[in-house]
Amino acid sequence: MDSTYLLNLAFNGLVLGLIVALAALSITLVFGIARFPNAATGDLATAGAFAGLLAPAIGGGSLAIILMGMALSAVLSVAAYFLVFRALASKPPVSSLIASIGVAFLVRAVLTFFLGHDQQVYPLPITRAMVFGPLRVQPTDLMVIGAAILALAAVFATLHLTPIGKRMRAVADNADLARAGGINANRVLLVMWIMAGLLSGLAGTLLGIKTVVSPEMGWDLLLPAFAATILGTIGNPIGAVLGGLLIGMTQELSTPFVGFTYKIAVGFLVLLLTLLIRPQGLFSKNALVR
Repeated sequence: MDSTYLLNLAFNGLVLGLIVALAALSITLVFGIARFPNAATGDLATAGAFAGLLAPAIGGGSLAIILMGMALSAVLSVAAYFLVFRALASKPPVSSLIASIGVAFLVRAVLTFFLGHDQQVYPLPITRAMVFGPLRVQPTDLMVIGAAILALAAVFATLHLTPIGKRMRAVADNADLARAGGINANRVLLVMWIMAGLLSGLAGTLLGIKTVVSPEMGWDLLLPAFAATILGTIGNPIGAVLGGLLIGMTQELSTPFVGFTYKIAVGFLVLLLTLLIRPQGLFSKNALVR
């Protein structure tokens, strides 16, 4: 098989893997602190991607697309927290999980009702691919990589270098003990939901820039993001990022063997093998947001 073709597939897998990693990190933050898997992550990303469509109308470019998408997803994430998830905090986690599915369907229904089911693209200028030896790189791919890496660095810096990050990790370790120590858990949860929304919006806009914007794109992103979250150990931020990269690379490198239609199944095959061999995930020693 042509090594040049495989190298380009691997690079494309890196780009898509970073997008999956953003969504997986959003899921991980919610699970690590709020203790439930947020099934609305994908549709919040979709809402952010559609919000980005408004940026060119007001004269904005790629940066405006990303910022508008992140802003709307963050607003929706906080609204879901105040209107739904805060009231269910004392209930079993399955209640919040089911509610998040309801939030996801609500967001998708509103989008399709007003905007329809058609695919759309961001009106960005057409650019020529840059050639680095055997590797052909689109400038938008470099932009996606840069934005994703900056966002991941900002999240990890927040978690490990700021007071609010230390409080988030304390609540993730033991919420009752953190409250007893004087930590305002409600403020921590609010910051967490803002971060989760920003990550979802960024994932959605970057996926829209890389591919197309459609009401179903969030579902297509949610499945590999959940797989990456489980693969990297639920609640482990670093594991979520590495799991996203692994899922993205595996899916793209499998394309010559299974085709574009079925490549998503390969990522779940990796997940299935992980659950059979190491069900606690690849990074179980560093559980939760630590």
